[in-house]
Amino acid sequence: MAVAVLLGGAALAAAWTTRPLPTPSSYEAALPARAPVEVVEGLPQLTARLQAEADAGRFMGAVLVARGDEVLFRQAYGTADVATGAPNQITSRFRLASVSKQFTAAAILKLQDEGKLSIGDPVCQWIQPCPAAWAPIRLSHLLSHTSGIPDLMARPGWGNRRVTPATIDELTDDSGSFGLSFVPGSKLAYNNAGFNLAAAVVEKASGMTFAAYLRSAFFEPLGMADTGFDDDTDLGIVTGHATFPEGLTAQRQPNVSIVAGAGALYSTLDDMLVWEQALHGGHVLKPFSYAQMIADHAPTDEPRQRNGLRRRDWGYGLMANRLGQRVTPAFQDWEIYHTGSWSGFRNLVTWQPDARIAVIVLSNNYHQQPQVLLISQQGMAEALGHPFPTGLAD
Repeated sequence: MAVAVLLGGAALAAAWTTRPLPTPSSYEAALPARAPVEVVEGLPQLTARLQAEADAGRFMGAVLVARGDEVLFRQAYGTADVATGAPNQITSRFRLASVSKQFTAAAILKLQDEGKLSIGDPVCQWIQPCPAAWAPIRLSHLLSHTSGIPDLMARPGWGNRRVTPATIDELTDDSGSFGLSFVPGSKLAYNNAGFNLAAAVVEKASGMTFAAYLRSAFFEPLGMADTGFDDDTDLGIVTGHATFPEGLTAQRQPNVSIVAGAGALYSTLDDMLVWEQALHGGHVLKPFSYAQMIADHAPTDEPRQRNGLRRRDWGYGLMANRLGQRVTPAFQDWEIYHTGSWSGFRNLVTWQPDARIAVIVLSNNYHQQPQVLLISQQGMAEALGHPFPTGLAD
């Protein structure tokens, strides 16, 4: 295990040649006290813009912006369920979709901190029976989308798989029945299946169910009482929607069981703020594991993003880039983030480490991806004191 960790550290140092590694002195001594959960509209430009968008039916969901210990903005808009007309609330529970991946990655790294595994471990050390083709795959490959295991949506029969409940063990068996798409570590392809396998490893290494480990390691210690593993029962989660030509339509078949490790959590604005402050403030992982989580693990020849923008960094369950380049007027601040989209939800949770700004946008309308990105960057820009973005860049 020690050798694997040392090798991981060498790769980490190379990946961070342009940004300093976090040091223990950069972490907060204690988590901020939770602010009262109440409407806050301390960002005038964002307040006006969001009200206009909501009134026009162009945004539904909830938004929170915090700088340091201060909540600058917290408000909810639109309907929680088109069938009842019940409104979204600032305390509403939303499905996180792929925002959940950072919790899975943090669980693996937490187990590393506990001495129970290393991200350099072969997957076959933890998954048995293990396909021979998986011999080169390390846990780090699962968390960085570089395993070569075909993703769920890239496999034959995806339509049937999408609506058929599955256990984590069944998902593992499914993945083992397909060959690799590329040599592990040689390419990057966004991969939900890898995070499902990571959840299986969490269960083997911890001796607990995946849901129970997340609860005991993160949610209970941090007081995240409105965050948990979605088992498709009545958990008070708002309904996801889509905007079709015939109008706003509820999406009532989430079946998050098939993305158990990749997108099955739910949470609220304020629980996610606690998580952002805890994770990036040094209260979840040891400094070395946190540095591994936010480092860039993509192959060096990974192409730039569209429109000539700088290639994003691919961490473990997180990404990093200058998202402000995607709006106009643009700004250049570095943000650590992840998006989420599943069964009627679109989310973006981002953290600006220098100013300690968290922006959380949770939408229960799958077709509001552009609005979610723009709202996120409007909140970030106004909190940073930059000119307020008016649109997305071409």
